[in-house]
Amino acid sequence: MYCQVYAYVISLTMRDLTLNEYLKEQLKDPEFKKEWEKSEVAYQVTRELIRARIKGRISQRRLAQKAGTTQAVISRIENMSVSPSMDLVQRIAKSLGKKLEIKFT
Repeated sequence: MYCQVYAYVISLTMRDLTLNEYLKEQLKDPEFKKEWEKSEVAYQVTRELIRARIKGRISQRRLAQKAGTTQAVISRIENMSVSPSMDLVQRIAKSLGKKLEIKFT
């Protein structure tokens, strides 16, 4: 879902339409809104993973080695084309020197 949105946004920048304007329009569609909201958790996990990896100045390849997976898997997680298991997310967090916390709000 997000990959499609981002690809479309790239084409929209040529026409001066911002991501926020695009989302505002798309979120009027109940089906799109439902899918957008459904992917929020994956987006949050991805965002935090990327943020921690960059802050720690660690490459995808090095992170993968430390977490016992491949660079391709880290890349797929970061571009949201796969949903990682909780076990893998926990291994990645540990490899980044972080503790995985889950909160219900």
